[in-house]
Amino acid sequence: MAETATIINPSPFGEREDAQRQGEGIKRTRSDTKRARFLRKNMTDAEIKLWQKLKRSQLGVGFRRQYSIPPYIVDFYCPAQKLIIEVDGGQHNDNQADHKRSEFLEAKGNKILRFWNNEVLDNIEGVLEKILIELQKPLSLNPSPHGERESASAQGKGIKE
Repeated sequence: MAETATIINPSPFGEREDAQRQGEGIKRTRSDTKRARFLRKNMTDAEIKLWQKLKRSQLGVGFRRQYSIPPYIVDFYCPAQKLIIEVDGGQHNDNQADHKRSEFLEAKGNKILRFWNNEVLDNIEGVLEKILIELQKPLSLNPSPHGERESASAQGKGIKE
């Protein structure tokens, strides 16, 4: 009898996709994909305005919009820097579910930046400046419980100028 290997996450991209996925041990489902697709088609005005500035690597790194990190979908995600950007309306003001979600995502080594809708709509340049400052920080190689970034300059990692 021959042993067969079980492939947990088959992907046409192989290991590369596995390294970029954050929900280790949690598979993306069709409903995750459908929900992300729905959210991409129904973005808020603030999300649309920010996406116009993030797409096509205009800040020097690539971003994905409405990206699934099971079991959550984040507004914008930069895999190279493990940076999540959330654009929130009033319903997110001191929301316990958001705290739990943030803890989960930060435990995976991500950094989260949150902006209010009105901040994006009224001060896009200030928002972009905050994002650029965060992108210049070195990427942590080891996830910390609080999502803090540790210096990776010794390994030659970071943003190319």
